[in-house]
Amino acid sequence: MSDTTDLVITRTFAAPRPMVYRAFVDPDQLSQWFGPVGWSVPRDTVDIDARTGGHQRFTMVNDDDPAMASPVNATFTEVVENELLVGEEDTSGIPGFPAGKMRMRIEFHDEPDGGTRIVITQGPYTREMEGMAREGWTSSFTKLDKILA
Repeated sequence: MSDTTDLVITRTFAAPRPMVYRAFVDPDQLSQWFGPVGWSVPRDTVDIDARTGGHQRFTMVNDDDPAMASPVNATFTEVVENELLVGEEDTSGIPGFPAGKMRMRIEFHDEPDGGTRIVITQGPYTREMEGMAREGWTSSFTKLDKILA
C-alpha cells in the first residue's frame, strides 16, 4: 500500500488491567463487544489461543445484512498475560483490503485510579481506512465499557 499510516489509539477503561485483558482474549467476552455498533461477532465464530504462536479467529457480521461479513484471522507473535498482545492479521477476505498482513499491538497499562489504559497500534492503513478503523474501535469501546461496568 502506498501512502499508508498506522492507527494509534489510547483509551482508558474504569476496570483493572486483568479484567480488560480478559475481554480481549476470552471468546465469550470478545463476542459480546467486538465490532462497531451495528455489527456483531457470533460466538460460534470465535476461536482464541492467546499465546505466542497462537491465534485469534472470528467473523464480524452486519446486523442488518448478515451477508456482509468481515473475517479476522490473526496469529499472535508475542503475548504477555495482562500486559501485551502482538499479532499479524491476514487481510485476505477483508472488504476493502488488499491481501497481505496487518500488524497489531495492544499494550495494557495500570492507571493510578485502578483503571487501565490501553494503547493500540494497528496498520498499515490507507488514510481513509485508518479513519474508518478508528471509528470502528471507538464504537466497539462503547460496548466494551458496558461489559466492564
